[in-house]
Amino acid sequence: MLHRIVVVGGGAGGLELATRLGRALGRKRKAHITLVDAHLTHIWKPLLHEVATGSLNSTDNELNYLAQAKWNHFEFQLGRFEGLDRAAREISLAATLDEEGRELVPARTLGYDTLVLAIGSVTNDFGTKGAADHCFFLDETGQALNLHRQLLGHYLSAHARKGDGNRLDIAIVGAGATGVELAAELRNASEELAAYGLSAIQPQDMNINVIEAGPRVLPALPERIGTAVHTQLEKLGVVVRTSSPVREVTAEGMITADGTLIPAHLKVWAAGIRVSSFMKDIDGLETNRINQLVVSQTLQTTRDENIFALGDCAACPMGDGSDRNVPPRAQTAHQQATLLAKSLRNRLEGKPLPEYRYKDYGSLVSLARFSAVGNLMGSVMGNVKVEGWLARVFYVSLYRMHQMALYGIFRTGLLILNDRIGKRTNPRMKLH
Repeated sequence: MLHRIVVVGGGAGGLELATRLGRALGRKRKAHITLVDAHLTHIWKPLLHEVATGSLNSTDNELNYLAQAKWNHFEFQLGRFEGLDRAAREISLAATLDEEGRELVPARTLGYDTLVLAIGSVTNDFGTKGAADHCFFLDETGQALNLHRQLLGHYLSAHARKGDGNRLDIAIVGAGATGVELAAELRNASEELAAYGLSAIQPQDMNINVIEAGPRVLPALPERIGTAVHTQLEKLGVVVRTSSPVREVTAEGMITADGTLIPAHLKVWAAGIRVSSFMKDIDGLETNRINQLVVSQTLQTTRDENIFALGDCAACPMGDGSDRNVPPRAQTAHQQATLLAKSLRNRLEGKPLPEYRYKDYGSLVSLARFSAVGNLMGSVMGNVKVEGWLARVFYVSLYRMHQMALYGIFRTGLLILNDRIGKRTNPRMKLH
């Protein structure tokens, strides 16, 4: 019987890992690789803010798990991970239901010899009163599409009324990468929608507030990057409110700690991450305060050497002697997937497992078509700030690198060509 490797989670890290293992082990019948996800398609999570504003059509950028499995010699199983039995080496999958609540795929268990958990993270609203009831989140494609429908609905409603004085107030909690990129894309959307005839709400009538509890924009990046982005957002007419923690969210808007009401028709929460609460101490595994699985430098969980974790759901030490963990970023998931592809091959051959060392290659933030800014890091050039068109080129290349890991160079080239053609034949915004 072949060694059974089960990867739970088809995000960037989990999908890249399953693809690499399928090519290296599944194709040669050295192991049976299974990828589990609650959805049938994958979209790169850093693109969701573009889906939410309509500047990106999700259907043009989705990957189908079944097709990817066929092309890369692994199996795909549809289901939401809901339980773990370490003694029996089994995971439990919940039943999949249709829109009317009828069962499509039954609940079941899957056995494993090696388990990799790559379930990602969700937005952390820190228990803020009203946030779950009134805010949009950008954790998955469906949520981004829902925000887009609501945005477009406001414009269509105002267009039908043809009255004066229409305005749209939007508040975004969190001035991290997602928050500031969403703000810039919304400003771009306000101009594009008006250009396509939905001009009852003019660009200056979309009032965008970015609300940050901390003292500055992009707190995880160097201060000079945050300062540059802050300045650019203000040039775009975005109001940036730092040192303004949100105390409560109501139907009318955001209430900050000092009692100020920031009116908002659309409210988005983009601050902080956590792992789903059902992962807390799951079947005795060690987790931290935001429910991440605590792992060693080999990415093995501390209490079970047969279970690995990668990406946002893993609390992995930096390995530099400090008590810091590796940051939850896309480049982290990519690096860890690459390492685990080698580690699991070594494990089958009885060889020692390599240890993960985080390499920071810098960060880039895209402000829609207006600008991009970031810093690149390397052993030769050190820490270099980039902005403008050059930063935009590097930003786009991150997505292309993800595509190359999944599709290979030739097919990625065809996808780039298809994107170029689409820009000539499709509207610049998704208008439905």
